Amino acid sequence: MKVCAACHEDLPKNGYSKKQWKLDECQRRCKQCTANNREVQPAPKLDNDNETNTTEIIKALDSMYLEGVEKKISDEELFKQPPPKEDCPICFLRLPTLHTGYKYKTCCGKVICCGCAFSPVYDNQGNVVAKKVCPFCRVPTPYTDEEGNERLKKRVDADDAMAIHNQGCYYRDGWYGCPQDHKKALALYHLAAELGNATAHCNIGSIYHYGRGGVEVDRKKARHYFELAAIGGDETARHNLGCMEASAGNWEQALKHFMIAIRDGHASSLDRIKELYSKGNATKEDYTKALQAYQTYLSEIKSPQRDKAAAVAEDYRYYV
Repeated sequence: MKVCAACHEDLPKNGYSKKQWKLDECQRRCKQCTANNREVQPAPKLDNDNETNTTEIIKALDSMYLEGVEKKISDEELFKQPPPKEDCPICFLRLPTLHTGYKYKTCCGKVICCGCAFSPVYDNQGNVVAKKVCPFCRVPTPYTDEEGNERLKKRVDADDAMAIHNQGCYYRDGWYGCPQDHKKALALYHLAAELGNATAHCNIGSIYHYGRGGVEVDRKKARHYFELAAIGGDETARHNLGCMEASAGNWEQALKHFMIAIRDGHASSLDRIKELYSKGNATKEDYTKALQAYQTYLSEIKSPQRDKAAAVAEDYRYYV
């Protein structure tokens, strides 16, 4: 899935010509926009001090996605195993999917694993750097919420999808000096999703699934956003789809979703397959394959450095 720079829709490879698929995000146009000669448009910006702007963004982006709700996503596209997340840029091991297993750095916009975040940083002479710095870009770590928020805003202004998503979480939960504002959080999730952040799609789906922040429950829209997130590689959304299918008695569909989530390290999906097996809705072979898939995932992410970090603090735990 890639975002069209003209209509800002997140589309699969067959939505683009070969030439357009290879272009940068700021230049790429889908087949429809190319045929209609639609120019590249800047993504909508959120003015944090303008409530009208926030509401307009939610309406505009939500209406865009509502058009997609009516478009049936094929099973081939939905059940395709997404590529694994990027490796840690320091140790080059696969990044864990558990949220405490990695850290986002507002200084450079890099995501590094818990092991590299915990380990000491050395200077060019091999001496430990006393002051806490980013292990990737060596910029000193912010010590106040204000300083951290200022750095985050710079990343948001640079259209960093993860920064925009994280800012949405801060407004959702009232963290780091941000007032709790569910509307602003939803608008930020939409913008992050437009830039390709799959977890933002998952959070939007959760908002509609549970009716959070004053939004009415809409399970059809929730499923649509979960599907977009799952296709983009979000294992929680994939697990949620499995649970929805299991609740409807669609055991084969549920198993497919849970297996993909397990390959991406979602331990709860392994528990659900075990539960299905105990109730006769999955076979022993299904459960065995699930166990093997999870062990394969663990073998790809485990390291002594990460184990050391996880033993020191719960905030560095990287698998269940």
